[in-house]
Amino acid sequence: MNNDELKALRTPLAVLVTVVALAGAAVYYTDLLAKKARTDLTRQKGVFQAAQTRMRQSGDEKETIVKYVDAYRDLEKSGFAGEEQRINWLDALRNANARAELFGVSYQIGVQHPYPNAAEFDPGSIALQESIMELDMRLMHEGDLLRFFDELRAQKAGLFHVKECTLIRTDRSETMRNQPFLNAQCDLVWITARPSAAAPGSKR
Repeated sequence: MNNDELKALRTPLAVLVTVVALAGAAVYYTDLLAKKARTDLTRQKGVFQAAQTRMRQSGDEKETIVKYVDAYRDLEKSGFAGEEQRINWLDALRNANARAELFGVSYQIGVQHPYPNAAEFDPGSIALQESIMELDMRLMHEGDLLRFFDELRAQKAGLFHVKECTLIRTDRSETMRNQPFLNAQCDLVWITARPSAAAPGSKR
């Protein structure tokens, strides 16, 4: 092959090399696009499956809500579920004092904090909180105290239990008839339940 023939083939060879290079680049780029498409498809499948799972869960949650909403509302009305109902507690104290025919009740309510025995009930995502109420009242006899707590429970103002009570006998030397002979100091624990995300660290 002489020089003239080589010169004649130079241009076609250059075009051929360029075409081969472009074809190789196109194949490489197409392969990248295919891999990206497969990755995107896998990701979209994952998103779709997650959406299906959330949809199923939302359906289950809806059924659960519908099933238990009335019971939860009853717990709210009773003062156990939701925010503290301290005004209702105080109304219940006054009513119980009047119904038990005592001589008045003074009180102090402490800061709300987590209920220390919550783990025994395995409440899950529900946070149990407690507030300590200190009571001071005067009584004719020990039976008045039991009658007062019965009346307080009858008010259905919330869930509470008596932590401790101390009875102190007053001086009877100069007392008149139908006057209190005992002083009672009691600690009540009022318990409320809320979703843990909504439970405060403390509350007055």
